[in-house]
Amino acid sequence: MMPVEGGTFTMGATDEQGSDAPNNEKPTHTVTLNSFSIGMTEVTQELWEAVMNTNPSYYNQYGNLSVGSNHSENYGTNLQRPVECVSWDQCQQFITILNTLTGQNFRLPTEAEWEYAARGGKKSKGYKYAGGNTLGNVAWYKENSDDVTHSVATKAANELGLYDMSGNVWEWTQDWFGNYSSDAQTNPTGPTSGTNRAYRGGASSDNDRNCRVSRRLGATTSSAFFDLGLRLAK
Repeated sequence: MMPVEGGTFTMGATDEQGSDAPNNEKPTHTVTLNSFSIGMTEVTQELWEAVMNTNPSYYNQYGNLSVGSNHSENYGTNLQRPVECVSWDQCQQFITILNTLTGQNFRLPTEAEWEYAARGGKKSKGYKYAGGNTLGNVAWYKENSDDVTHSVATKAANELGLYDMSGNVWEWTQDWFGNYSSDAQTNPTGPTSGTNRAYRGGASSDNDRNCRVSRRLGATTSSAFFDLGLRLAK
């Protein structure tokens, strides 16, 4: 877990996002957050297996690696790939068991926490992607991944030392998915109810537009996709 010093930032379709930003990233709004901690990497298959005794991932150690032109061990140890094919509901179960085992208070990050961390927090340099404006340096995405996930922390970190916040797998957040308001907010937690939960960050199968720090999508809490995982916060 990496500490993130609290601060104030502009959330949403800021200028560097350009014409790639759709309406659900607007309007921009000022957000102030308390300090928190967030995972240096996405939750790996190794950690998920240790806690849950299962590995639901499509790209796992038992096979299912036949996507792409070259899926050899050059991609790293399979268990160090991010876990995926996990629903929001399953992530809550995982976190509950993990907290029981460790005595900690892990959780999913809020959307605001996720974006603030991806942007580099107080150390932000205003990049379009998490860690830079050249996506191939900081992310596994469609142009360099062979459409498969890769071991975490094998691309450059962002300003806070966080890896893979752009690309590799999308990451669930705690919040319901909803429209933005232009009002300034402090420690926002999203809508009080909804149909879909928000997820962020883009994946190895995505284009550059989907790997931007302000990009956001939503899915039902029971949805489990081969390109959707999680990152812990507390």
